[in-house]
Amino acid sequence: MKLKICGMKYPDNILEVGSLLPDYMGFIFWEKSARYFEDSIPDLPKSIKKVGVFVNATQNEILEKIAKYDLQAVQLHGQESVAFCLDLKDKMNNSIEIIKVFSVDDSFDFEVLKPFEAVCDYFLFDTKGKLPGGNGTTFDWKVLEKYPSNKPFFLSGGIGINEMDAVNEISKTNLPLYAIDVNSKFEIEPGLKNTQLCRDALQWVSTDNKIKK
Repeated sequence: MKLKICGMKYPDNILEVGSLLPDYMGFIFWEKSARYFEDSIPDLPKSIKKVGVFVNATQNEILEKIAKYDLQAVQLHGQESVAFCLDLKDKMNNSIEIIKVFSVDDSFDFEVLKPFEAVCDYFLFDTKGKLPGGNGTTFDWKVLEKYPSNKPFFLSGGIGINEMDAVNEISKTNLPLYAIDVNSKFEIEPGLKNTQLCRDALQWVSTDNKIKK
């Protein structure tokens, strides 16, 4: 299982967390977010994929950020259409991973995913709330039992160390859980990550889903 640490903001903290070698690091380019990123990304190990998080941004804005920050993936957190994703994928020559986000609650209709399967690399399921993301709460993961696709997905929404055992139960099923996406429960303040908690999470994903005591 992969680990994405999202909502990075401060260069020194980015380097500290980057030294732990998470699989993905997320940078939020939505101005209303407390974790809005507008600094420079320091040099990171090549193994870390840098993800730009966007909410209803224009394609030009996304392409500009990809070029400026050398992003390897984009996470679309708004109401981006299938046509938007397809056009963006073409403009990027299929060289950038597209992660399409869906906000989930107990009544989520998984049928809405089908048209997106061919135009994105991964889905990401987050908790439906007042904000597009970063609400800090989990949804009832039992709804994932209805997941009809083989498309790999990221699981997000209020995941902390205390939720890892429940994540482990999902990983034992046939669901194509590709990565977990962590943010607020690994923070000292918005955008500033607790390095030790991040280390614990990485240890968990790299040691058969168990944290060594």
